[in-house]
Amino acid sequence: MRNFTTILDMEVDIIPSRKELVENIGNWCTRDYQLRKGKNICLSNVHMCIETKDNAKFKEVVNASSLVLPDGKPLCLCQKLLGAKQVRQIRGTDLTLRLCRLAQEKGYKIGLYGGTNEVLELMHEKLHRKFPELNIALSISPPFRPLSEEENQSYVEQINHAEVDILFVGIGCPKQEIWMNHNRDQLKCVMLGVGAAFDFISGRKVNAPVILQKMYLEWLFRLLMEPARLWARYLIYNPRFIYLFSKNYKSAKKRGVQTKH
Repeated sequence: MRNFTTILDMEVDIIPSRKELVENIGNWCTRDYQLRKGKNICLSNVHMCIETKDNAKFKEVVNASSLVLPDGKPLCLCQKLLGAKQVRQIRGTDLTLRLCRLAQEKGYKIGLYGGTNEVLELMHEKLHRKFPELNIALSISPPFRPLSEEENQSYVEQINHAEVDILFVGIGCPKQEIWMNHNRDQLKCVMLGVGAAFDFISGRKVNAPVILQKMYLEWLFRLLMEPARLWARYLIYNPRFIYLFSKNYKSAKKRGVQTKH
């Protein structure tokens, strides 16, 4: 049963241990392939939190996930303020690499869904350099336009035919969360919506310096790197998130509501 805090309208799981998280995901991969049920994991941040607030259907998609992990450091801070003291930030790039290491050790097959062919080629190169025995069973670069049901079904069949254990989905929020939710009942693998992790691992984007991450300023670094694409997300969403959370926090404190099990 999930143990989570509700931040605005999004249910964010309380993750006290990254090691335990990776082990639990690994356990999902040990079951007989044909008997498995698909799992979908969302890596959440302020952007996703606002999307769930504004879109009731998307809120249902995210909250129905197997896990919702706090990728953004502000969400960890919110969890602590709501009473979950032992929480860990789970960055999409770090979790991807941890799971690739686990897949190499255990012989799990991974798949990549998203990005351009160029990005996927770079991903293969970087991952095999870091994990020489890693089995990348499948790579798919879907078109950026909406898929027809026939196209989507073809991708589902390819993933199942390759018997992928862990599928990294990098097509951006909210597309990746909707895609995973739509296909979970047909797939046998653990899916993770890792967003920009493909770009960071491939080397097309640079991670913020650790000191800025610790100071909750990773957003500022990314804004400076991609102002045209990210200005609305950070300069509109972030202040709005602070305002909405502060209102919810005061109400939660009055009710004595903190975490749910």
